[in-house]
Amino acid sequence: MAERIPVAIISGFLGCGKTTLVRHLLSQAQQEGTRLAVISNELGELGIDAALLGDAANDYVELSGGCVCCRLSDEFVETLVRVHREAKPDRIVVETSGAALPYDTQLHLWRDPVREFIGDDVAVVMVNAEQLAAGRDLGDTFSQQVSSADLLLLNQIDRVQEAELPELTAQLRALEPDAPLLHCVKGQIDSYLLFPPDPDGLRASRRSDGEIPTHSHEGFVTEVIELRDGMGEAEIASRVESLGALRAKGFVRTDSGLRILQGVGPRLELLPVETAPDRLVGQVVVIRRS
Repeated sequence: MAERIPVAIISGFLGCGKTTLVRHLLSQAQQEGTRLAVISNELGELGIDAALLGDAANDYVELSGGCVCCRLSDEFVETLVRVHREAKPDRIVVETSGAALPYDTQLHLWRDPVREFIGDDVAVVMVNAEQLAAGRDLGDTFSQQVSSADLLLLNQIDRVQEAELPELTAQLRALEPDAPLLHCVKGQIDSYLLFPPDPDGLRASRRSDGEIPTHSHEGFVTEVIELRDGMGEAEIASRVESLGALRAKGFVRTDSGLRILQGVGPRLELLPVETAPDRLVGQVVVIRRS
């Protein structure tokens, strides 16, 4: 039997730090000499995550305009088949959109012909500690994501007080009492935790359980706004904040230079970057509830 490929599904609500974790995993894979393929799912159409990952990915495929757990499920399966055939990776990472449900994404790994070459899979659900501490956006999507986790990562703990961590952990345990739970900053974890060795192949057997059930989740609206070159950071922040976005992301050329704009709820950062694709500069993806 050909060696099966383990898959890690990286999920979590908008702005929890999924792309940062993927960059970290790619860096580790390069150091280890492991061939890692990444399938990234964005709600927006611009491809900002691809630009942020740069040339780090061995093989990178982007699925945009919907969720791999539902609207893009067939395209997701087709992409897995193509990645397996063409890239022949040692591991696959699937970065879902902030609205996707990890369990429903995992179910598609049991469809033909994917189940013939996929081995172990793990749903890694990231949680923004700052968001949890503020009690912000903890609706159905958030709770379903957390309760689907095989591994929980309470990320960005540097943005909250250490004394708050026991209560935040307890909140997550109320939703998912059994999954291992780790605290981290910027997704800095060892890839060994996502891809543990399985020398006896005990986790590789897959049998089809019939049709994949349908599901529904919260509705989100995505739009792209344009920001002209040379705007001040305060003006940019005011414009984005006025939209009531859950998540905002994009490259802008401010009066102080090129910046990557990262907005999560009320927090907005403009961080210096050296380069960005010309077609993306001045465009910001904004996601809010429908």
